[in-house]
Amino acid sequence: MSSIAVRNTLKSSKKLLASSITTAAVQKRWKATTPVNMSQTQPAVKESPKVKSTQGPLKHDPSSNEKFIGMTGGQIFHEKMLEHGVEVVFGYPGGAILPVYDAIHDSKHFNFILPRHEQGGGHMAEGYARVTGKPGVLLVTSGPGATNVITPMQDALSDGTPMVVFSGQVPTSAIGTDAFQEADIVGISRSCTKWNVIVKDIADLSRRIDEAFYIATSGRPGPVLVDLPKNVSGGVLKSLGNISKTHSLPYIRKDPSQTAALEKSLDIAANMINKAKRPVIYAGQGILSHPDGPRLLREISDLTDTPVTTTLLGLGAYDETDHKSLHMLGMHGSVYANLAMQRADVMIALGSRFDDRVTGSLPHFAPAAKEASRNGTGGIIHFEILPKNINKTVEVDVAVEGDVVSNLEKLLPRLHKKKNEGWISLIQTWKAKYPFYYEPESSPEALLKPQSAIVELDRQLADRKDEVIIATGVGQHQMWAAQYYRWRYPQSFVTSGGLGTMGFGVPASIGAKVGRPDKMVINVDGDGSFSMTAMEMATAAEFDIPVKMLLLNNNFQGMVRQWQDLFYDARHSHTGMKNPNFVKLAESMYFRGIRVDNRRDLPSAMKEFIDEKGPVLLEVVCDPREHVYPMAPAGKGLHEMVLGYGRKIDD
Repeated sequence: MSSIAVRNTLKSSKKLLASSITTAAVQKRWKATTPVNMSQTQPAVKESPKVKSTQGPLKHDPSSNEKFIGMTGGQIFHEKMLEHGVEVVFGYPGGAILPVYDAIHDSKHFNFILPRHEQGGGHMAEGYARVTGKPGVLLVTSGPGATNVITPMQDALSDGTPMVVFSGQVPTSAIGTDAFQEADIVGISRSCTKWNVIVKDIADLSRRIDEAFYIATSGRPGPVLVDLPKNVSGGVLKSLGNISKTHSLPYIRKDPSQTAALEKSLDIAANMINKAKRPVIYAGQGILSHPDGPRLLREISDLTDTPVTTTLLGLGAYDETDHKSLHMLGMHGSVYANLAMQRADVMIALGSRFDDRVTGSLPHFAPAAKEASRNGTGGIIHFEILPKNINKTVEVDVAVEGDVVSNLEKLLPRLHKKKNEGWISLIQTWKAKYPFYYEPESSPEALLKPQSAIVELDRQLADRKDEVIIATGVGQHQMWAAQYYRWRYPQSFVTSGGLGTMGFGVPASIGAKVGRPDKMVINVDGDGSFSMTAMEMATAAEFDIPVKMLLLNNNFQGMVRQWQDLFYDARHSHTGMKNPNFVKLAESMYFRGIRVDNRRDLPSAMKEFIDEKGPVLLEVVCDPREHVYPMAPAGKGLHEMVLGYGRKIDD
């Protein structure tokens, strides 16, 4: 019989880091601190350092920059971070960005986290943003330093995560000469940012930083990039020059006809919902854009007796222990959620975009709602902030454009209290008939099923869900976490959705813990995804960030192997992995390491893992033959899911 192989990290004689940084000092570096006055070399701080600037980017007044005269670009950057309430910066220094790094040396304004790789820093910034609602700030050098952040920026763009990236650049006089570490990062990043700009005049630096924070957080949040040539960041602002006094960003006044159109759309939507016999709410990440989103979702669901399903990124928006919860929908969602989407006469999409992983085959999507639309008895309602997402893939009957939470506030008074007892009863029948299912281990000593680890994690944290944030990488483990962990609270799940970025989990969990040090943060990962950014565990150790790594190790790229099993006659082309000893790897980076490979020892190993106060990794050796079920194959409708284990849908 196997036993838990537990190896503790080095004894106290082998200190966390062979440096002069004490644990207390390390903690000070990442825990949020109150900004205090800098030395006299930072003159702008003398003027109300704790007051955040009310100068918006739409009405830029050049006189507001007078306090920066005599400062370097790096010092201006430093003061602007204070104005925008930045508490932490993630970044990696290099030659082109050194003037900024010199200016933030020993900063008391904010904390600094140095990752092992710029990509890791980018995902840390994402994790921080996702759990705080504040933009993650990243500071990197030119050339490869900037290009290494392309993946995090695209990931943030895909998932609507606010992030502000500052990149170093060669001096303006050297641009276009193929200088050392020169890259046209503005051109390269144009398609993976909401907005980007190169600052060629130090007099423009302040307003460009204001614009960056405004754009990153307005509308649908996303990443922006500000490129800083070295002569700008290292230069001194001598005068305000000819800074334009016009608005630095266009201001578009709202047309009264738009307000009237919105009111009409809300009236039509409310009428459809009030008359619906089989309504369903399909909630995405947009519902989490404001703290009131989950509350409004609950109130509307309770008032109209409407079941709720969420997307992967919407998990936590609705308490899954509620009887009206349908859990996640889509390719690997619940059978009952997908059947409800197909049978509903009125579908209410809130802050979601009808992604292909949600809809399945478009011609087969939502047949009952489409039929109700033709008959004038129902249809599809879409609350969406981005006009380009409306009717992009699915034609809707009512589009309610704008901030979803603001518009739900206006919708709520228009709705009537009602009961849909027959519909709710049918859904309860489906839930009993088609639960998430896997075949458990044949004996206590048998190789663990990966689903068992998530079930055990959920069981042991059942009464502590409000204290926990779960991050994941991308792969089978991500789907099992979504399926078998019961999500109850907003901002409790951090994952890569739209881009599906392997390697996201480790750094994102670190960023999440930096943003919410009061929470227990657990990264659920697979060996393939984990291996891509595992070195960031050293970052967690260096800055005393006690994250937890739950590693499901099946020695395969599991999701790719699953597709090979199902669609390529089980030809496992280059998906097997010879892994290192993950426990020893964790120990080498000052984590405690625990390993379990059987069902009998799983509960005690999980308890040790959860109770550990410091950084810890639990490796769960898993059966590589397990597939993620249910699954809606490509080209099939949501009602045509494959259930696995000899099970079929007969409704």
